[in-house]
Amino acid sequence: MSHTMKVKLSQWEALMVEGLRKLGWTDDEIVERVNRGTDLPSDDSIYEFHFEELAAFAAREPETFESAVRQGYQIKYNTIGGIRSWIDVALGKEPEVCREPGLEAVTAELTTAEKERLAGVLSYGWTISPAAGGGRTADGAGHGASAGAGVYRIEPTRG
Repeated sequence: MSHTMKVKLSQWEALMVEGLRKLGWTDDEIVERVNRGTDLPSDDSIYEFHFEELAAFAAREPETFESAVRQGYQIKYNTIGGIRSWIDVALGKEPEVCREPGLEAVTAELTTAEKERLAGVLSYGWTISPAAGGGRTADGAGHGASAGAGVYRIEPTRG
């Protein structure tokens, strides 16, 4: 099969890449400015990103870094908190988190495109399914940009 595997990033590296995208940086700007390691922004969000750490990663693994930015990535290992943070940073949404033992999950309202984007970066061992009673949202009843939106539950795969 000629399917190419996505490179893998740590959860934190992925969040920093998405943090730069959130600032409106293009893929070219991310690659060029992070590789230069100068003129990196300071971050006063709750995440307190130190983009110099991303520059150090890019210097250690330049091919992995550039491929992740330009062709996409998969996160090596996700946590409940990391999934919540990724949805916040990458999609600009605040999901709900359940940490009750045996019921751990992140629940978020996502469009079909957002769901597919999230599914593409999640590490192995996670499942995305419609939340009970989630269905389609009132404003996603088949029209406009919200078409196909629904409430989804992201949880560890249970065997």
